[in-house]
Amino acid sequence: MNVRRNAAALAAIGVLAAAAPAVAAGPSPSPEVSVPAGLYGKSDPTYDGVWRQSLSLTALHTLGYRPAAGAVDWLTGQQCANGAFAAFRADPAKDCDAKTTVDTNSTAAAVQALHALGGHDAAVTKAVGWLKSAQNADGGWGYNPGSPSDANSTSVVIGALAATGTDPAHVEKSGRSPYDALAGWSIPCDQDGGGALAYQPDKKGKLAANADATAAGVLGALGKGFVAEAGKAPAQDACAKSDRPTPAQIADNGGAYLSAAVASSGHLTSTLPGAEDQPDYGNTADTVVALAADGRTEPAKKAYAWLEKNASPWAAQTGPAAYAQLILAAHAVGAQPGDFGGTSLVTSLAALGPAPVVAGHTEKRTKDADGTSHAGVWWSVGICLVAGIGFLLSTRKKQQS
Repeated sequence: MNVRRNAAALAAIGVLAAAAPAVAAGPSPSPEVSVPAGLYGKSDPTYDGVWRQSLSLTALHTLGYRPAAGAVDWLTGQQCANGAFAAFRADPAKDCDAKTTVDTNSTAAAVQALHALGGHDAAVTKAVGWLKSAQNADGGWGYNPGSPSDANSTSVVIGALAATGTDPAHVEKSGRSPYDALAGWSIPCDQDGGGALAYQPDKKGKLAANADATAAGVLGALGKGFVAEAGKAPAQDACAKSDRPTPAQIADNGGAYLSAAVASSGHLTSTLPGAEDQPDYGNTADTVVALAADGRTEPAKKAYAWLEKNASPWAAQTGPAAYAQLILAAHAVGAQPGDFGGTSLVTSLAALGPAPVVAGHTEKRTKDADGTSHAGVWWSVGICLVAGIGFLLSTRKKQQS
């Protein structure tokens, strides 16, 4: 998602292969940070609060649930007056200032979630305006405003633009669009890692294949965001040579690379230091979405089948963003998230935050003595509905098999 790569700081505190956005120059994690009400997950939100909330809300909405008002209110409350989002603001009542480390990944993720939920046009418009203002001269985006562009950040911003009805090809800086940036990171077919995308060039301008950046880049080149379904089959299975690949060619070549990467084992392998021969669950989930969107149905289903057999412990350890990634992978291949290797992804995610309700139901808002508004009655009903529907989906799948 991802856009879903592991922050060095997260690795330092022991979270490997988590669903986290790009490396950022942000605040250090603190054991004193408390998890606020409304936020999904119980781990330190310093680096991924907005990210995991946005993924969680998007995943639940995709399944037809209406997230609890408290969960949505938490996300909207994180926005700065200029439209941007930081990874996490412990005190959202305090105005953002020059010391607030806003970033493109959190902002683009929030845009996708809030636009999908509806009713947040003003917040979304301001966020998109801020994203446009942070575009670099090469047409792409870096994690923080002014930082060098990278494939992951550029792709998640493309997803936000496309989700809100803005054609990314028409969002230009110095005459260059984000698709020009993606083309510059696409490795030629006759080179090592041909077809893949690099995260960004090294100091010598050399491109190195990066599966995480490739999964993000495939979705970006297709103009897709977090939510994608099976697309049209690619023009050809193998990498197609081109001096300046079109967005469609970038996606197809990246899909060919990812398809080969999961062909034997069904999964990607972590490239984090000290994680030799360990599966990369998060990026495999993102690869499932990318392959499905590129019309590579069979390798997408193979990778999803591997996740279904192996990824439940990882998701339980990692938290809400992981469950959201798996839900979005299930959606992409048309699988039932209510029966994921015997686990309901829906129930598991809902249990980590305010329970959603089935779309169409009305939450009953109450007030405490201090005037604080809550949507509490239907939350408890919602979790029952989530659990029940997860069970029904599981039973239905078993009856059909």
